[in-house]
Amino acid sequence: MKKWLGAMLAVLVVIAGFFAGCQKKEASSANGMKIFFSLNKMDTFRQTLVDAAEAAAKEQGAQFAVKDAQGMIETQVKDIKQAVSDGYNVIICSAVSAETAVELKASAGDLPIVFVNSRPQDIHLKAGKYVYAGSDDAAAGQFQAEYILSALASKPEINVILIKGPSGHSATTGRTKGLKQALAASGKTVRYVFEDHGDWDTAQAEKLVEIFRRTKADVDCIVCNNDAMAMGAIQACKKAGILDETLILGVDATVDGCQAIKDGEMDCTIYQSAKGQGQAAVDAAVQLVSGGSIKDIEGASEDEKYVWVPFEKVDSGNVSQYQ
Repeated sequence: MKKWLGAMLAVLVVIAGFFAGCQKKEASSANGMKIFFSLNKMDTFRQTLVDAAEAAAKEQGAQFAVKDAQGMIETQVKDIKQAVSDGYNVIICSAVSAETAVELKASAGDLPIVFVNSRPQDIHLKAGKYVYAGSDDAAAGQFQAEYILSALASKPEINVILIKGPSGHSATTGRTKGLKQALAASGKTVRYVFEDHGDWDTAQAEKLVEIFRRTKADVDCIVCNNDAMAMGAIQACKKAGILDETLILGVDATVDGCQAIKDGEMDCTIYQSAKGQGQAAVDAAVQLVSGGSIKDIEGASEDEKYVWVPFEKVDSGNVSQYQ
């Protein structure tokens, strides 16, 4: 009996050791992994994104480095090639232009890429190798449209100024498309009385709204693809004395954007979780290097090409939750 119990105890010890080893291996699967973050151009939102990715990488035991391409495609390609030479295992890439996905993949060689912030076309993504971690930009535009339609429900006609991000940027395309489709489906007459690219920039957006004001045309709302441009629109409307009668909407729920809502200067923004995107990008990167699937990451799509981090609508009723 004692021999039997001793044998059983030995077996249990071996089994326990095996599972403990598996658990340890899983928990430290990123130890020694080298993650390179190629950034398109630093701004407030992307700084939070990078900080979140760096914190997530360190938490999982991975090495982390970032380079800012400062909006230059040639620099980004050079940085990625250097990362390959330096022995990095995976690239997180906020592309200067999503249209350069083929060139960026070629520069990365055999390394997997997790795209963030600037979304390539679906054809350039591949499960297990090239994925996108971010938010569905069309949803941000749809949320903006929902707010407008609710706030201006009594108006059969709506005059809109649309200040967009850079031409060709995936967020510009997605947010603009989502807004226009949702407004068109409302059955109201929607006139885009002015539409131009503010390139995410506060001063540029302010200048564009001032140009529009020279036409003396009526406007009901100013919709911006991000909060920085919404801040410029606010300044222009203040100067023109029309802030109280004009809806102003942005995207990102930045510190300045949330404060503007609290101050009654901006009406709505759409929260885009830079922290959530940074964490999701690192989680996906670790899985790709480990040869695993991203399917178990929260927000992963069925085709395993995307990890979606949801947008959230922010207005005066809930802004305190986001400050």
